[in-house]
Amino acid sequence: MDTITLWFGLGLLGELLGTTVLAYGYTLVPEATRRRYLLLVAIPGIAVVAYVLLFLGVGTISVGDHTVYAVRYADWLLTTPINVLYLGLLAGATRSDLGKLVGLQALTIVFGFAGALVPGPLGYGLFALGAACFGGVVRLLYRGVADAAAATLSDLELSLYRTLRNFVVVLWLVYPVVWVLGASGVGLMDVETASLVIVYLDVVTKVGFGVIALNAWTTIEEVTDPSEADGLAAD
Repeated sequence: MDTITLWFGLGLLGELLGTTVLAYGYTLVPEATRRRYLLLVAIPGIAVVAYVLLFLGVGTISVGDHTVYAVRYADWLLTTPINVLYLGLLAGATRSDLGKLVGLQALTIVFGFAGALVPGPLGYGLFALGAACFGGVVRLLYRGVADAAAATLSDLELSLYRTLRNFVVVLWLVYPVVWVLGASGVGLMDVETASLVIVYLDVVTKVGFGVIALNAWTTIEEVTDPSEADGLAAD
């Protein structure tokens, strides 16, 4: 087994364990939040499928002298919009802002993938378009959606929104650094190291996001009267 396959195997185990924990957590969160909570279970659940394919060597594309893991981008195209959708739903954002969040985040991944497939200046240009889309996501999360959260959420829920938002934004900022330093960019980071960093980030962001929310919702249920919790947590 080569090093990269080993990293994919460890990533699969991490995502599988995280999915199991979060699936069990479905029984612990307030009943009124459970439909929305399923989004948190879906995030690592999708990643499990992606990592099975990566472990088996399925879904790779050779571009010049490097390999692009298309399955990885497919995973991100599905899961990262779910992350921002959950944040928007939690905040009580408008349908317009929800659509912008999901659309811009999806475009971030699409342009990043396209940039990895195209060598030279055009690839960097596509990557820059993806970065601009992500800038739009960040702007929404810290302005329009944040304003909606401040206006509609309890103190505990608002704290959860801010924690989850900061968590994903900070960690997601590492991905473009790996893209630039890795084989798709200037090539200063070897494939094995880049794969290890990405696997680590994938497990932490996908599972960690759900675990933070699970812990917060169980805490909210403990400190809030059940009748009030239903009103606070209603979708």
